[in-house]
Amino acid sequence: MIKLAILASGNGTNAQRISEYFAKSEQVSVDCIVYNKRNAYVAERAKRLGVPSQYFGRADFYENGKVLQYLKEREIDWVILAGFLWLVPEDILEAFPNRIINIHPALLPNYGGKGMYGHHVHEAVVANKERETGITIHIVDNHYDKGTILFQAKCTVSPEDTPDTVADKIHLLEQEHFPVVIEKTVLK
Repeated sequence: MIKLAILASGNGTNAQRISEYFAKSEQVSVDCIVYNKRNAYVAERAKRLGVPSQYFGRADFYENGKVLQYLKEREIDWVILAGFLWLVPEDILEAFPNRIINIHPALLPNYGGKGMYGHHVHEAVVANKERETGITIHIVDNHYDKGTILFQAKCTVSPEDTPDTVADKIHLLEQEHFPVVIEKTVLK
């Protein structure tokens, strides 16, 4: 069984979708959800799903190695970033070379980098009058949104679209494609 750990920072809709997708799989399982904001709703989602979850603060990620220790203790094979907003620490990158997957709510390399997440991306897409946007699923390296691209899906942006309507379109793409791409990638 290939064991996934999901890292999240907020609401957790992608974490829930991934967990539900793999719930009956005989090859891949979501072993745990790690979150870095104490009041993140993803913890409630994990509880409802019966997936073990654990909060870790900034020092646990960047100074004392507690997150890496936790992932090793749980014998995690792949790390999935689902709305996780911090740069992955070097020790975790080294422990999971080419085995950390992220989803970004734009067609990279456009609208990537530090500070470009969530609504910030959708606002920029609308402000720049883009005709299309989408999602990018990629391998994580030591730079924001620079790793090898595994998959992209597009959607149109109309002149009437707002950041909220763009967000809705992106969310549908994430829900449809993220679990499938994870499965194809980890089972290679």
